[in-house]
Amino acid sequence: MNRTPGETAERTTERTVSDSPPDAERLRRWRMVLGADSADSTGRTLTGQDAAMDGALDALYGGGAGKKPNGRGTGGRSAGLGASAPSVARWLGDIRTYFPSSVVQVMQRDAIERLGLSALLLEPEMLEAVEPDVHLVGTLLSLDKAMPETTKETARAVVRKVVEDLERRLESRTRATLTGALDRSARISRPRHRDIDWDRTIRANLKNYLTLPAPDAATTAGSTGTTGTVVPERLVGYGRSSRSARKDIVLCVDQSGSMAASVVYASVFGAVLASMRTLSTRLVVFDTAVVDLTDQLDDPVDVLFGTQLGGGTDINRALAYCQSRITRPADTVVVLISDLYEGGIRDEMLKRVAAMKASGVQFVSLLALSDEGAPAYDHEHAAALGALGAPAFACTPDLFPDVMAAAIEKRPLPIPDKEYQP
Repeated sequence: MNRTPGETAERTTERTVSDSPPDAERLRRWRMVLGADSADSTGRTLTGQDAAMDGALDALYGGGAGKKPNGRGTGGRSAGLGASAPSVARWLGDIRTYFPSSVVQVMQRDAIERLGLSALLLEPEMLEAVEPDVHLVGTLLSLDKAMPETTKETARAVVRKVVEDLERRLESRTRATLTGALDRSARISRPRHRDIDWDRTIRANLKNYLTLPAPDAATTAGSTGTTGTVVPERLVGYGRSSRSARKDIVLCVDQSGSMAASVVYASVFGAVLASMRTLSTRLVVFDTAVVDLTDQLDDPVDVLFGTQLGGGTDINRALAYCQSRITRPADTVVVLISDLYEGGIRDEMLKRVAAMKASGVQFVSLLALSDEGAPAYDHEHAAALGALGAPAFACTPDLFPDVMAAAIEKRPLPIPDKEYQP
C-alpha cells in the first residue's frame, strides 16, 4: 500500500547522501515512500534509522501479519499497534524520535481513527506519551464522560498545554486588531485637537482644496506661482477611551462531534475577547440543549471541559437564547459557528437571523473555525443565510481577528477564497 506524503519519511531523516551514488539514494527514497510490499523491485534493504522509521510507519499503515507492534520482526507487513498499551507507548516514543511534531500529530490522529485507539487515551501513561494538538484535545473532550478520575488531571494538563500554545499564537494579534477596530468605530465629528485622525480628516476634505498664489513666486526658481491648502470643514477623530464596553460579542458555538476543532479555537478566542474591557463577551455552546459558559471564560480549559461534544443540533433554540440576551442591537456582533445541519425548526432559525439583522445586529456565520477549511455543511441553509446578508464561510484562526474587526466596524467581511465558501 502506498503511503501518503504525510507518511513519507525521507523528509525528516537527517542522513546525508554525499557518500551514496545518486541511483542508490533514489532507490532508498522510493523504498521509504512505497514500503516493503510495493517496493521489492527496488532491491533496497533498509538499515539503522531508516529501518526503524520504516517499522514505525509499517505498524500504522502496513497490512498483513508478521511484525510486532513496534515494527520489528520478519516477513510481511503488519498494522501491529493492536490494543497493547506498552506497545503503543513505545510506538509513540519512536515516532516522536524520528519525525517532526507536525508529522507526529498526523500519525497520532490516523492511529486513533484507523486502529481504534481512543480507549487507550483513558490511561495516564498514554496521555503523557502523546504529542498534544487541537485534534487530540477534541478526542479527549469526546471521551470526557468515560474518563476515569485517575486520568482526568493528566488530560487537563494535555488540554492546558494546547490552550496555552494557542493563546500565545493568537492573543497579541487579536488584541491589536480589535483594539484598532474599536478605536475606529468610536470616531467622532467634533474631536479635541489631540484626538484628530488627520489622515481621515484630509481625505474627507479633499473637495475643499483651495489653490493659492505663492507669496514669493516671482523670485523662487522653478516655482509654478501657486500653492494649495485643504480647508478642514469636517474634523474626524477618535472618541476618548471609555471604561464601559463599546461592543457586545456573542459567540454561539455548535458542539456536535464534527465541530471539535472549532470548539477548541472558539473557547480560546472567547477567553481573549472576554479579557478586553471594551468588549462584553458571551459564549454559548449548544447541541439540542443550550449551555451558557460565559462565567467560565477566565479559563478556557474550564470552558472546554464544560462542553459535551456529540449529539444533535438545534440552532434555532440556541439563537433564541442569544437573541433574548441582546440589549444593544446596534452595538452587538453575533457569531454563529456551525456546519448548519439544523435539527430544529429551519424557518424559525432563518426568521431569527433576519430579525436580529433588522434590529441592527451584525451577524456572522462561520461554517468552521479551524485550519482545515470548509467542512461538510448544509448548503441549503448556507445559501439561505447568504440571501439574508449573512454569508456563511469557513474561517481560519489567523483570519478570525480580521473578521471580527470588520464586523465591529460594520464593513464587508474579509471572506476567503471561494473554495472555502458555499
